[in-house]
Amino acid sequence: MRSLQVTVLSFILLLISKVTPKEVEWKSATATYTKETDGSIITEGACGYGDLHKATYGKYSAGLSTMLFNKGSTCGACFELRCVDHILWCLQGSPSVILTATDFCPPNYGLSADYGGWCNFPKEHFEMSEAAFAEIAEKRADIVPVQYKRVKCERRGGIRFTMSGSAHFCQVLITNVGLDGEVVAVKVKAPKTGWIPMARNWGQNWQCNINLIGQPLSFEVTASVGRTLASYSVAPANWQFGQTYEGKQFK
Repeated sequence: MRSLQVTVLSFILLLISKVTPKEVEWKSATATYTKETDGSIITEGACGYGDLHKATYGKYSAGLSTMLFNKGSTCGACFELRCVDHILWCLQGSPSVILTATDFCPPNYGLSADYGGWCNFPKEHFEMSEAAFAEIAEKRADIVPVQYKRVKCERRGGIRFTMSGSAHFCQVLITNVGLDGEVVAVKVKAPKTGWIPMARNWGQNWQCNINLIGQPLSFEVTASVGRTLASYSVAPANWQFGQTYEGKQFK
């Protein structure tokens, strides 16, 4: 009887282990900060977000080295960072911050990867705002060792779609994406069309070579974890270039 109980308990534990998500492991990298007049990064970066305060990312934004940026596909992804292994520069208790990938930190092969060439391939590096950096390390430090891991992006409101383009093509900037924050596929649909796949132009700007002016638009967004979310008639028939429209959000 006891043998049967042990067998049943082992089977239950095995099932639990299969359905319980594994803890994401911390990985090693380095971090520096860039000085801005208001203590945060507000300039338009390689992801195309423009004013990062309007895009809701603000001071919790980061530029990523080539290894992490992945040609722009990582734009919008969220990372938790903490300063480690430096008694002089890391704040006591190793507090962490959550950052959104909004820019590319370009390599500088004229400098050593250990001094100035922080973003040289294959280094994994985060260029933070001064304000966010100060939450994990002393600002007197020029570079600190950190640990990072991908985390769920907590967003307020729905996914945002900012329209641009011309009479010859339709382009949309996608921001405020929840779940893992990383968009891997986008489709657009008008009343007179089926679902049209859009191609990544740069960063999180997606486009298709078709005139969709004067039609209400629906969008389908797929995150890197494989989940897809459709927002119907997000942009009304009288949508305008430069206007932002809000759709559904990943739960």
